[in-house]
Amino acid sequence: MVAELFEEVLGRAAALPADASAERIDRAVHEVVRLMREHLEMDVAFVSHLHGGRRYFVTVDTRAGAEVIAAGDSAPAEESFCQRVIDGRLPQSIQDVRLLPGAAELPATPFGIGSHLSTPVVLGDGSIYGTMCCFTFAAARPLVERDLKRLRMAADLTARLIDQRHRD
Repeated sequence: MVAELFEEVLGRAAALPADASAERIDRAVHEVVRLMREHLEMDVAFVSHLHGGRRYFVTVDTRAGAEVIAAGDSAPAEESFCQRVIDGRLPQSIQDVRLLPGAAELPATPFGIGSHLSTPVVLGDGSIYGTMCCFTFAAARPLVERDLKRLRMAADLTARLIDQRHRD
């Protein structure tokens, strides 16, 4: 059932017509982000955009009571997990951030991060737009390779939607 819903939502987003409005594309991206958060049982999921040395939260979905970031928020990219995933200093899948070697050197956050999944959003021209990430406040259920594969699929679809939106 979960796999079918995953495929249905991604298929619906991928089937947007070439002339879809920016609003419709943005709704599709949010639906993909929400699906990933729910499917992976995370507290927060988002798409970030890295630009000019900053990380911008573009699309954010949180479970009720977990509203620690919002679309439009930004911070220096170097102080983010996103930048560290992109440049290879952090793995894309982290079961428990506290148990990572060098965890004390990670960027400080105003809230705890337990499990963390992140993958680059790579546009059609090969440039990195940002990341698709999700995390929990406490270590979550065991993360498996399939979780990261699904996040990567969602990030690829999101990249296509962003490309489509920028063409308009």
